[in-house]
Amino acid sequence: MSQAYTDIRDALFEEIYRFALEDSSVMVLAADQGAFTLDKFRRDAPDQFVNTGVAEQNLISVATGLAMSGFKVFAYGIIPFVTLRCLEQIKVDLCCMNLPVTIAGVGAGYAYGADGPTHHAVHDLALMRIMPGMEVWNPSDHSMISALVPGFLSNPGPKYIRLDKGAFPDLYGDGREDFSRGTSVLRQGRDLTIVATGIMVHRALEVAGDLQGLGIETGVVDLYRIKPVNEELLAEAMAHSTRIATLEENSVVGGIGTVVSEVVARRALARPLLCIGVADAFRWELGGREVLQARDGLDRVTVTAALADWVGRSGEPA
Repeated sequence: MSQAYTDIRDALFEEIYRFALEDSSVMVLAADQGAFTLDKFRRDAPDQFVNTGVAEQNLISVATGLAMSGFKVFAYGIIPFVTLRCLEQIKVDLCCMNLPVTIAGVGAGYAYGADGPTHHAVHDLALMRIMPGMEVWNPSDHSMISALVPGFLSNPGPKYIRLDKGAFPDLYGDGREDFSRGTSVLRQGRDLTIVATGIMVHRALEVAGDLQGLGIETGVVDLYRIKPVNEELLAEAMAHSTRIATLEENSVVGGIGTVVSEVVARRALARPLLCIGVADAFRWELGGREVLQARDGLDRVTVTAALADWVGRSGEPA
């Protein structure tokens, strides 16, 4: 199934739609957000789709009521509004009650870059991971998200999925990866391991290739389940190299840099750690995602140069 998809968001809703046609307890709620598959819900399963309008706090409350009535609910909206705007409802209604509601937030990082700080999704990982009982996922490709849907439907408790927009290379199309592990090692390197999440996994693989040309053996780890983190597997993956870096299109405060630093400390991994992410500041510049990434030093050239300099090999390729 996953080979037919190209977009992470579309893969999620197409898989939900497929299950919804066979299971009337599957419900999708949207805060006036569009997606191609939602039109199919309106047409083929109108009783399983509710548009709550631009009222995200009400969206979570409606999702709560449906979940308490036995439904498996997906609540969909733009990340800053479906997380920050209704954080109290998420805490009290969903997490305190441990209800089977999956929040699907679209627009990770600077995906809505041209809309300004109100739409920049760079603080959600920190907020969602501190909610007791909340699972937090940040998938890196469409094959992964489509494979995760059955677990979202069958596992109890609240979940948060951080969705991106657009088509990205398929990293896991062979269908052999066990995503229940929460972490995947995409390549190993003795000099440096880059732990990345979401679409920045693709950037990490590019950078690792560039660093290889400088003689720096670089590994890449995809950390897609932010909470609960598979601490044992993550620590094992990082222990193979002498240095660790994190790479994310999320604030350097509270994101995977914080997660990895906690694991490094608890596991007593004596490794230098460099966290690369969005600066602890609001971005008022306009110009799209690539412009904002460059402002934060998240573009391929800048990340490669920063890591090469940090490792101490910023000269010519080997």
